Amino acid sequence: MPPLSQPLPPNLNQIIQKFQHISEPKRRYEYLLWFSKRLPPFPNDWQIPEHKVPGCISQVYVTATLEEGKVTFHGDSDSQLTKGLMGLLVEGLSGLTPSEIAQLKPDFIQLTGLDVSLTPSRSNGFYNIFLTMQQKALLCHIEPI
Repeated sequence: MPPLSQPLPPNLNQIIQKFQHISEPKRRYEYLLWFSKRLPPFPNDWQIPEHKVPGCISQVYVTATLEEGKVTFHGDSDSQLTKGLMGLLVEGLSGLTPSEIAQLKPDFIQLTGLDVSLTPSRSNGFYNIFLTMQQKALLCHIEPI
């Protein structure tokens, strides 16, 4: 696997380590789907254009709030695999500061082994979700809550 461009935050590192212990692609997908089940319910009234992730084939929504300098994300998707990617990112990035999130690069997906089995549209969706979460984290930092 290629080297990472930066050290990973603890939650994200722990998730990636679990993926690295799974050798079968089917089991990786099962673990990814487990993240979709862990996402808290996303209220229907949050499914508005301001929360929609652009560039995704699926309907994907994400919100970010800042509490005590740390970002908390909430998200949802109408596709289970995309929802799993959202769940992975929500768990991996929530609790970080906006600047910590801004410094991350999405190349960590390669360490999960998922990048080789995701379809191009899902891989693109992952990057769009990640970039949207980075943008929302930075907006939290500059907008009063």
